[in-house]
Amino acid sequence: MKNPPAENPMAALSPAQIYWKLFTATLTLSACTFGGGFVIIGMMKKKFVEELHWLGEEEMLDMAAVAQSSPGALGVNIAIVVGYRVKRVLGALVCTLGAILPPLVIISIISVFYNQFKDNRYIAVALQVMRAGVAAVIFDVVLSLAGNVIKTKSVLWTALMVGAFLAACFFGVSAVVIILVCGTVGLLHVKLENRKEGKA
Repeated sequence: MKNPPAENPMAALSPAQIYWKLFTATLTLSACTFGGGFVIIGMMKKKFVEELHWLGEEEMLDMAAVAQSSPGALGVNIAIVVGYRVKRVLGALVCTLGAILPPLVIISIISVFYNQFKDNRYIAVALQVMRAGVAAVIFDVVLSLAGNVIKTKSVLWTALMVGAFLAACFFGVSAVVIILVCGTVGLLHVKLENRKEGKA
C-alpha cells in the first residue's frame, strides 16, 4: 500500500479527534448503507478518499481486495482495514465498533417485531425500492474500482480483472477460486519483479 499524500490532513487533528471521526464516520455509513459490503466500500471511498483525504485511491483499492479476500462480513472487514491503516490496532477496534453497532441494534429491533414486518405491504415496497438504489451504488463501485485498475496501465491486472469477471459471471467459478488464483498471480508477479530488481 502506498503512503498518503505528503500534506496529511490528519496532522492538524488530535488523536482523540481522529478516533472520534473514525467512529462517527463508520457508524453513520453502517447505519445508512443498505446492500452489503460492496456498497459500504463505495461509501467509505467517498468519505475517506474524496471528502477527508485521509487515504489514496490506490490504497482504497488495495484495502477492498484485502477485505474481500478475508473471512467474515465484507463491511466489517473494510472497516477494520481502514481503521488499522489510520490508527493501527485501536483505530481498527474503533471502526469495528462503529460498523457493528447499527446492524446489531436494527436486527435486534426487527427480530422483536418480525411477524409484523414480514407481512407489511409498505415495508415490502420500501425494500423493493431500496434494491434499485443498492444496484446503482454497486454499479458505481464497480466502475470506480475498474477505473482504478485500468489507470495502472498494467496489461496483467487488466487481463486478470476481465478474466475474473468472465469466470464469475459466465462460467460460475467460485469467488474463492478466483481470489486464490489472483492472489497467487500477484505473489508470483512481485517475486519476479523483486528478482529483476535484484539482478539490476
